[in-house]
Amino acid sequence: MIYLFTGDDAQNKRFSYEKFIKSMPTGLEIFFVNRNNFDKVQLESMYSGAGLFFSKCAVIFSDIFEREETRDFVLKKLEFMGQSDNYFVFLEGKLNKDILNAFKKACAEINIFELPKEKKEKFDNFLVANAFAKKDKLNLWIYFRLAIDKGVGMEELIGVLFWKIKDMLLKKNFSKFSEVELKNSAFRLSYLLPEARKEGHDAESAFEQFLLEAF
Repeated sequence: MIYLFTGDDAQNKRFSYEKFIKSMPTGLEIFFVNRNNFDKVQLESMYSGAGLFFSKCAVIFSDIFEREETRDFVLKKLEFMGQSDNYFVFLEGKLNKDILNAFKKACAEINIFELPKEKKEKFDNFLVANAFAKKDKLNLWIYFRLAIDKGVGMEELIGVLFWKIKDMLLKKNFSKFSEVELKNSAFRLSYLLPEARKEGHDAESAFEQFLLEAF
């Protein structure tokens, strides 16, 4: 049995999720899984049958789709989770159509919570890129945190900053950075997310560290 709670309306999503958790049968063995303690073998044992010390359990996943490797593995196992008598509950941010379709195919109960469009504020990602170009460390960090608070993805922020650096190189804008410094930054950015995922590091923390160490 699969239950998904997703969307950018964090308050209503959390309220509905907590209400559901309280409604589950008493006596369940509950396991909490996040991106840092995810274990493939443990997951497979949970949907394959009863455990040694419990007859039925609930597995609560929180934001585990942020890592590509974990996301791909879990999506391949949704069918088995859907056929299990155990509860598999996912609490996630906004998910794309392909992931939602995978949950639908696995007969999951899907609960989507979206903020009304008029309440959504579009963040200008170029604020981060322009602060970087000016070597304005204070505003660079402030704009980065604002972007995170408004739900801007790491891929989007890194993409805009990478474009900005390449543009500075093409225009030979070396007033704040040398050509070598810009090329090194572009190189680091191109590998930042893949290396973070490979080493099991948090993408947000890895990018923030890059910004703080850039100059």
